[in-house]
Amino acid sequence: MPPVSLTALSAEIAALRGTAPVGRVSAIGRGTVSVSGLSDLAGLGDLVEIHLRAGILRRAEVLALGPDEITVLADGAPEGLLIGARVSLIGPATIAPDDSWLGRVVDPFGRALDGQPLLRGAESRLMQTAPPAATRRRPLGERLETGLSVFNTLLPLVRGQRIGLFAGSGVGKSTLLSDLARGVSTDMAVIALVGERGREVREFVDQVLGPEGMARSVVVAATSDQSPLLRRRAAWAAMSIAEHFRDQGQHVLFLCDSVTRFAEAHREVALAAGESATLRGFPPSTAQMIMSLAERAGPGAGDAGDITAVFSVLVAGSDMEEPVADILRGVLDGHVVLDRQIAERGRFPAIDLLRSVSRSLPVAATEAENVVIARARQLLGAYDRAELMIRAGLYAAGSDPVIDAAIRVWPALDAYLATAEAEDSTQSFARLAACLDQAGGDYLT
Repeated sequence: MPPVSLTALSAEIAALRGTAPVGRVSAIGRGTVSVSGLSDLAGLGDLVEIHLRAGILRRAEVLALGPDEITVLADGAPEGLLIGARVSLIGPATIAPDDSWLGRVVDPFGRALDGQPLLRGAESRLMQTAPPAATRRRPLGERLETGLSVFNTLLPLVRGQRIGLFAGSGVGKSTLLSDLARGVSTDMAVIALVGERGREVREFVDQVLGPEGMARSVVVAATSDQSPLLRRRAAWAAMSIAEHFRDQGQHVLFLCDSVTRFAEAHREVALAAGESATLRGFPPSTAQMIMSLAERAGPGAGDAGDITAVFSVLVAGSDMEEPVADILRGVLDGHVVLDRQIAERGRFPAIDLLRSVSRSLPVAATEAENVVIARARQLLGAYDRAELMIRAGLYAAGSDPVIDAAIRVWPALDAYLATAEAEDSTQSFARLAACLDQAGGDYLT
């Protein structure tokens, strides 16, 4: 462990609590706990610490306030909880990120998960903060190199952009996120693993992300077995860490896997608090919760840096109209759809280009590059519309010059969408243009 600085030591000492207001458990309901004695001190969303038998502690979050009692939801099983148990008020939920967290895996409270000591930063940050003022934010920045041909050309990613990856389970979403974490040209990455399987957290860090990607990343993980409070907090904690680096003028890549599990965790908490489920099983507050998280990413203001964000969404049965997908798609600067049929035939990333869009276009590309993009989309669209006839042998060559061109270019163009890029976007466009040259003729209408 490197030497401990005076600043880090001072932050650890300042975080120690000599005393804390104390209440008592007055009632234990189905999932929630009522506490007396803290009504005049606790605020909505504050954290408390419940003392169980045998010295076991449970953290809980304040869900409702009353004149005599507060209602809290514990972040673990209530076994061993007794009427009259002591409850200590911690206060607002905060996290204190530090530059030394790069290369580390932490939980939603900022505690190390990799078995090594971890020091808190000098400044504590609230979990939920307002985004930069809309009138002071910069516009989207320059095009970024991503290490993937399709994102260098047809679906460009620019500085400060927010995009979504929409996919079912097992379609290569996590692998694509790790490729972006390693390849996108930013100063560092902050990755939120929300509700991930415990086995896959270690696999993602060691194998998928690897030492190269991990060296420039902070990973915040809350596994699927943990309480909805922790799973929901994981996304907020990761965004707060990203804002810590952004406020230093850094360019941060924020990856969240997945917003669907974040929304599901919020649903559990909201229903426990008494909110009704009206939006196909989700409470009305889900939309505001998702949009406020997304708005915190994006271009900064003044001397601050930018947060370029990629949010993944699990879409059951490829239903892009389900609530979480529909809410998030409306506030992002682009969406990328991964298709199971494409994955099943062995092409990764399994991006359905015709259903995907980057709202950084046409500004992110030159006039000549936009012509190349339009041609590629036209040919892919023509092949998609005629694919059933082509495969059934019903299409007669020469019937349509655009379809003829699409048939000639489709194998090369489909393979291009799966290629990595070792150089830059200029080379990516050159290879895309070479693919389109196989079509021959002036087919652009």
